[in-house]
Amino acid sequence: MSALVSRKKAAKPTYIPYSCQTIGQDDIHAVVKVLKSAFITQGPNVPEFEEALANACDARYVVAFSSGTAALHAAYAVAGISPGDEVITTPITFAATANMLLAQGATPVFADINPETGNLDAREVEKKITKKTKAIVAVDYAGLPADLDALRKLAKKYKLIFIEDAAHALGATYRGRFVGAYADMAMFSFHPVKSITTGEGGAIATNSKAYYESLKMFRSHGLTKDPRKLKHMGYAAWHQEVQMLGFNYRLTDIQAALGVSQMKKLDRFIAKRRAAARRYFKLLADVPGIKLPPRSGLNNSAWHLFVIRVEARARDRVFKSLRRAGIGVQVHYFPVYRHPYYESLGYRDGLCPQAEAFSESAISIPLYPTMTPQEQKKVVLELVSALAE
Repeated sequence: MSALVSRKKAAKPTYIPYSCQTIGQDDIHAVVKVLKSAFITQGPNVPEFEEALANACDARYVVAFSSGTAALHAAYAVAGISPGDEVITTPITFAATANMLLAQGATPVFADINPETGNLDAREVEKKITKKTKAIVAVDYAGLPADLDALRKLAKKYKLIFIEDAAHALGATYRGRFVGAYADMAMFSFHPVKSITTGEGGAIATNSKAYYESLKMFRSHGLTKDPRKLKHMGYAAWHQEVQMLGFNYRLTDIQAALGVSQMKKLDRFIAKRRAAARRYFKLLADVPGIKLPPRSGLNNSAWHLFVIRVEARARDRVFKSLRRAGIGVQVHYFPVYRHPYYESLGYRDGLCPQAEAFSESAISIPLYPTMTPQEQKKVVLELVSALAE
């Protein structure tokens, strides 16, 4: 046999993403069942999903949306955030948190973070409060709840609305309770890398009936068919009215069915994420040159991300080395006000020094429920190698 014929193909390196969805046969069956049913949208699965979410986050009401961004838009709109208002939030977040404030004509005001957690520093928030401030929007960075008590007290003290961007934190707990009921409204996201997925999707949890009713209208063009709310009486049963500016932000029953199925496994998913986080703490305990996330989150974070920090001057080199090795690392996040669009609005570097330093040194390494201990060991070995280069 010739050398050419006997030569084996080199094994393709295994790619380990920073996160991914976990879909089982039960999820597939749930979706197929809806596809074969009479309703693939505006049917019974959406309220079933909303009820499951409300039970999971200890909130009286939940309204599902087509995305987390749509849910944020709805929350800001029904909170009355409008042109001339200022809203204080964090720069260490996905741009949607601030983008939807701009969509409402409001001005995002960025406050600095606690460098240990990546979450808003309540002391920095208070420094930014003015007569124009309408709301505070906290983000539960990487799945670790923000300083919710301190921020809620600030909101109460200054008569502000408190909104929690809990996109990373479904299944996390804060002082013994699941997140979702601490703020006036809390947003969840169901993108594939989140605690559970509906493909795309989001929701707002609230204990306010007024917000709940307005959120339902907002997601469906501002329409209502409720006879008790109609302004023009005497029409036939077909009558419906647009009573506010709204959008088509509805979640489909196909997505909701997947959500209902996924919610049955939420506790299991979070437990696996926490177990993976614990393994990382053990594997990385003696590795020089890195700063680990706060251990305080081991038992209460949803561990959406596992964010390590390295020297800023070495971060991009380490990042590239890991990517070359098939490790799907990511950076969460580039400070929002450093994006070109925000620069065009007048935002400048130096606004939040702690956030900038955090961003320049952060790397999110892979973590997801189906990640194996062997994959985590590979990540750590490649990380050690990259740091040693």
